[in-house]
Amino acid sequence: MVVLTALLLVTALAPTLAGPDDALEATAAFPWWPRRGAHLLAAFLVVSVLLLATTVTGAHFDPAWLGLRDAAGLLGLVALGAATIGAARAWFLPLGWTLAATLYPGSESVLGRILTWQAQPPASTAAAVTAGLLALGGFGAYVLAGPAHRAPAEAGQQ
Repeated sequence: MVVLTALLLVTALAPTLAGPDDALEATAAFPWWPRRGAHLLAAFLVVSVLLLATTVTGAHFDPAWLGLRDAAGLLGLVALGAATIGAARAWFLPLGWTLAATLYPGSESVLGRILTWQAQPPASTAAAVTAGLLALGGFGAYVLAGPAHRAPAEAGQQ
């Protein structure tokens, strides 16, 4: 349940990773990378607060850092998707990876634990490292490159 909850929260924030006009970034007097970094940190805080709010209910996710691990990794995948295929399609990566990890649970091999990091138990070092690398990689790609620019025909549709 924690994986699906984190997935839904993160994918709902994916469209916010790009603005309505790609030309605004080229005309800005200040660099955008600090704003993009703050945006991702704020998105992580929103998801984390919502996941941690369950600790005071009877239906809490235990341990709490498991939700934070999944949220960080999935948000990294969304940020990586926004930087490569655009914010409108950024949710494809985390949904596809989570679907594959759910349908084909990993073996006991290290590669299996890495590929199914979302479904691994809280004590899995491979899952924590994979989620951390995805979070850092997605954060770096999105902050430095920004969202992928859309074709002019796509920009007019939103």
